[in-house]
Amino acid sequence: MITRRNFLGRTGRVASAGMAVASLHPLQFPELLDRLSTWGGTPREIARDESFWREVQQAFTVDRSLVNLNNGGVSPAPAAVQDAMKRHLDYSNEAPVYTMWRILQPQKEGVRQRLARQFGTDSEEIAIVRNASEGLQICQLGIDLNPGDEVLTTTHDYGRMITTFKQRERRNGVVLKQFPLPIPAEDDDEVVRLFEENITPRTKVILMCHIVNITGQILPVKRVVRMARERGIPVIVDGAHSFAHWEFTHADLDCDYYATSLHKWLFAPHGTGMLYVRKNKIKDLWPMMAAPEGMDEDIRKFEEIGTHPLANFIAISDALTFHQGIGPKRKEERLRYLKDTWAERLLEHDRVRLHTSLQPAYSCCIGTVEIVGIDTSAVGRYLWGEHRIIATPIKHAEFEGLRVTANVYTTMEEIDRFVDAMLHIANNGMPAKYA
Repeated sequence: MITRRNFLGRTGRVASAGMAVASLHPLQFPELLDRLSTWGGTPREIARDESFWREVQQAFTVDRSLVNLNNGGVSPAPAAVQDAMKRHLDYSNEAPVYTMWRILQPQKEGVRQRLARQFGTDSEEIAIVRNASEGLQICQLGIDLNPGDEVLTTTHDYGRMITTFKQRERRNGVVLKQFPLPIPAEDDDEVVRLFEENITPRTKVILMCHIVNITGQILPVKRVVRMARERGIPVIVDGAHSFAHWEFTHADLDCDYYATSLHKWLFAPHGTGMLYVRKNKIKDLWPMMAAPEGMDEDIRKFEEIGTHPLANFIAISDALTFHQGIGPKRKEERLRYLKDTWAERLLEHDRVRLHTSLQPAYSCCIGTVEIVGIDTSAVGRYLWGEHRIIATPIKHAEFEGLRVTANVYTTMEEIDRFVDAMLHIANNGMPAKYA
């Protein structure tokens, strides 16, 4: 963990200033992107340019009477994305068997191509699903395993994915094996070694996070994938929080299986996700819902879920346009700057412990912070009850802390409100009504 003592001396307090702004009307969206495209400065410089981010903040319709610092769970979409989804939904309802199935369904292929282009893959390796959980469970449940086969993951992986493998334990007799990670983990060699030393002759699958949802820890996926591939072990990559969070492509991972939610950092409509399966792995991966034999080698077999709304999926393209309009690297630098700003200020206090690395290679916008001696659940209740600040209390067997996930629409004034509230607790303790 990072403490005040080992933090001070290598960084200083980051000044902050900002203001809440009104949301931009969707019809002004192209003009906004035009202005952003001509903005001068490096991504790092723009990350600190509040005038640039005031432009971006206007694209959202968020409630400024509260401070939403749980964008890791699900993020609001920009007004233009909401408008696109509503427009497609209205059109669907004119005559669904025609407008939805014959007009909008083919347009889904354009979305697939754009997602593949952003991820750096072939579009025939991209399935559009409803969230990361669905994509990951397709992989977890679709790989053939026999009784006694081991699946390996960490104690920090997402609860629903652990539950999925535990169901396979009960149903199929497989064995789930977990191991802890350092908090934070700032040595890739150590992380790879931990995965490697927990492999046995019975290990058949590895599940690993690209970024850990409870700590914001970025893991060395490519190195683990290649180490496991040498042993014939496939790696399922949980990218729920990574896609569109910072700049990377599939080449930086080299994995065979990857799933993400698009309603987090891409700002796509709620209930949208992406599954990547390497082309030569599609045939042997069973879909969760049955598909005809003729689709065995078709990535679309993972989308055979019956009638479903197309409006959400088509509007993913508008989210991609917004993401690309901001600029992936500029967005990454801003997200990391927001996390560093509140973290650096809180670390000046002796009672604060940060369970997230401040090294750029190991974290971006997600950060988990603890006030030593104060119950984290009480901190969450106090922040909401007294300040209308939303954050996520994490109570893990190995640590506890408040998970904080700002976003591009977050103002520096909102960061200040959060920091001031946390310092009040650190200095004065928890009021009895919230303890």
